[in-house]
Amino acid sequence: MIHLAFGGASIDGGLYTWVTDLARRAPHALNTLVGYWTDYGLFVFAALVVLAWWRARRADATRMAMALAAPFAVVLAYVANVVVKDLVDERRPCRTLHTLTVQVCPGPGDWSFPSNHSAIAAAAAVTLLLVHRRLGVLAAVGALLMAASRVWVGAHYPHDVLVGLVLGALVAWPLTRLARRAAPAVTRLRSGRAGALLAVVGSRG
Repeated sequence: MIHLAFGGASIDGGLYTWVTDLARRAPHALNTLVGYWTDYGLFVFAALVVLAWWRARRADATRMAMALAAPFAVVLAYVANVVVKDLVDERRPCRTLHTLTVQVCPGPGDWSFPSNHSAIAAAAAVTLLLVHRRLGVLAAVGALLMAASRVWVGAHYPHDVLVGLVLGALVAWPLTRLARRAAPAVTRLRSGRAGALLAVVGSRG
């Protein structure tokens, strides 16, 4: 594999240090809240994807097909992001710029560009926008907050999270749309034993 050893400080290193300086002066309670979100917020996106599937049980087969495909789209977005990350080899800004951050700087070899958290969050948000608009809007806001939190805690440059958001969205959008073609298969499943079981679960929900 070819490693490009990209240095991103010249792109927006100044903006990064401005944000991390602001974070260091912020109230401890705020940094604690941001830290919890950046560490555990992805579980919220997972819960929203499950909720979207649950609500899609009573919807048309096309929406159900997209709901079932959502986890796969998110995983593939993550894989694509990791491939780019391994190709670029951008050092974490907290190591390149030697700044003090509100969270411990990731170790050497834990590359920065693009942001995995941002890519996963964006992919989940895009799939949710296609499956359930209100949940998608909520997830989109969450994705922006996730991206901002990664810069705030010092883990990423702004361009890392921006590209992560774009990459996650670009992977998830066509894959989720492509899942619409599986609607006939979903219709067949609903007409069989799996559909009877789904109807029982739905009547209890």
